[in-house]
Amino acid sequence: MGLSIGIVGLPNVGKSTLFNALTKKGVPAENYPFCTIDPSVGIVPVPDERLGKLSEFSRSEKTIPAAIEFVDIAGLVAGASKGEGLGNKFLANIRETDAILHMVRTFEDKDVIHVANKVDPIFDIGVINLELIMADLETVNKRLETNSKDQKRGVKEAVILHTALEKIKTALEDEVMASTVILEDNEKPLVAQLNLLTIKPMLYALNTSAANENKLKEVISMLPGPYVELDPVFETGFDEMIRACYKLLSLETFFTTGESETRAWTIKIGSTAPIAGTAIHTDFKDKFIRAQVIFWQDLLNSGSYAEARNKGLVRTEGKEYIVKDGDVVEFLI
Repeated sequence: MGLSIGIVGLPNVGKSTLFNALTKKGVPAENYPFCTIDPSVGIVPVPDERLGKLSEFSRSEKTIPAAIEFVDIAGLVAGASKGEGLGNKFLANIRETDAILHMVRTFEDKDVIHVANKVDPIFDIGVINLELIMADLETVNKRLETNSKDQKRGVKEAVILHTALEKIKTALEDEVMASTVILEDNEKPLVAQLNLLTIKPMLYALNTSAANENKLKEVISMLPGPYVELDPVFETGFDEMIRACYKLLSLETFFTTGESETRAWTIKIGSTAPIAGTAIHTDFKDKFIRAQVIFWQDLLNSGSYAEARNKGLVRTEGKEYIVKDGDVVEFLI
């Protein structure tokens, strides 16, 4: 499955430096605002030591990791929702991603310009989040207007959407993220079509390069959501960040392995075997018959697939089986 993470934040907080370190693509990272005009996209492999061990076990010709797409989005500023600093364009870029990595500057450096001429991480977070909120409020108001005719006529979906939008509008007007709003099951798919910014999962990435330790602890205690600590200059914290992105989106990995290739596949936690199979090919859902499943460590400990089968460690599972993280699966269709 595709997985896209938008890296956002104020100008000069380390977004492009992080992106460069992740992808080695050489995205401009000069020290001035709006250096990055068009979003740059890089595909980053997900670190997973299990994959290499399975590949070695199977003597595979190819080893293919799971991957995350990172999108380097130019710095937002106050007023972005009204078009300041090319804000509308950049907000549109964020809208296309699955989750947001909110880069926050925690370090002092007189040689690195800060757009507000002060380093105040919690204030900076507030600036970005408010712009996302204001952009969503505009989206919600427009949708309420276009939905009103059908809602007044009593069209079922329009009535459901109206109720959901009113709840979200109230939250946004109180400067609260849409992700905090409790939606009914029948409201969620209708709201999802709006692709709201503040309903996307968000992970705060603290750029700790040369940060003051006491200041950092203070910032962490005030963060409004999950976080990771990164140092893009020394390229530390990346593996933890990618794993945190997986957790943020409720994702896990299963494997296929053989002489031709060993591969990691990304699925949603709780996926049944036929749904998990669609990561390989969409036909696997409808044509699924059964799956042969073994936990990756059990396979390695057995020494061979044949021995694992002899020990009864290879299980035959049907359509209701929930694929687990670390399963090695052979789909039969």
